[in-house]
Amino acid sequence: MADYLGLRPRHVDSTDTGGSAYLIHVSHAAQAIAMGKCNVALITLAGRPRSEGSSGVAPRLVGAGTPDVPWEAPYAPVTVNMYALAAARHMYEYGTTSEQLAWIKVAAATHAQYNPNAMLRDQVSVDDVLASPMISDPLHRLDCCVVSDGGGALVVVRPEIARSLKRPVVNILGAGEAIKGQLNGQVDLTFSGAAWSGPRAFEEAGVKPSDIDYASIYDSFTITVLMQIEDLGFCEKGKGGAFVADGNLISGVGKLPFNTDGGGLCNNHPANRGGITKVIEAVRQLRGETHAKVQVPDCNLALAQGTGGLLGSRHGSATLIMERA
Repeated sequence: MADYLGLRPRHVDSTDTGGSAYLIHVSHAAQAIAMGKCNVALITLAGRPRSEGSSGVAPRLVGAGTPDVPWEAPYAPVTVNMYALAAARHMYEYGTTSEQLAWIKVAAATHAQYNPNAMLRDQVSVDDVLASPMISDPLHRLDCCVVSDGGGALVVVRPEIARSLKRPVVNILGAGEAIKGQLNGQVDLTFSGAAWSGPRAFEEAGVKPSDIDYASIYDSFTITVLMQIEDLGFCEKGKGGAFVADGNLISGVGKLPFNTDGGGLCNNHPANRGGITKVIEAVRQLRGETHAKVQVPDCNLALAQGTGGLLGSRHGSATLIMERA
């Protein structure tokens, strides 16, 4: 990218933590700017996973040194299997139902119909989700994200540069990062790394979950959203099913409008690294640039959450909290 654009970067960061990577890049860019290492940071992504045949049923790419491989490899689990394990365990522990998970897809589809670029723009019902083919019990096809080609870009700049521009300024208030693995007995499948990255971001920002006007939540599968909502503190642990079934994720209806572009469940999932779109949509909400049907009134505080890796195994988590200046 630097060659194509004729750039000579003073600071480089190629951190790859899957769906959380680009949220981490935003945090690292802000840190680099604060340290005087650069004035303007470009964060960009492009890929063709759909054209190249990548999907959630492709073989897992794991390092031979990871401790769980000898136990899992004989069963050849693919990505969707690992998320289904987390969903099944959450259902067992808390009584979460497939109907409740389906409401997450319904909310995403409600928003996607107003996005002309979304891959899936048709409104769906809970019954539609439950009637779609079972991919890995208890996850149906419509519980799974799309796989798309695509890309995106973000620019993070020094405050004085931002104030000189004509676009509304969005400030980064807080950021948190975390890794969840299986070492030291951390094998509980019912929580994600957001349980650690979220509180760090909230503490740094000096705000509470109840202060958030809009949330971009990584949505590789419906269960990914449910667990992160709980772990970020938007509802009590184990109560996420009831929270989403009350329509709380739908803009103009609920307490926590989410993924107003349709998210990974309906809009796109470029290069299997959908975290960048979570930041982009949060910024658009804060600037008041989304479709009138999904724009959150007086949106002043937004959260973006990314999870990369495998929810039922090890993954990286990143949380960003931003405000309209």
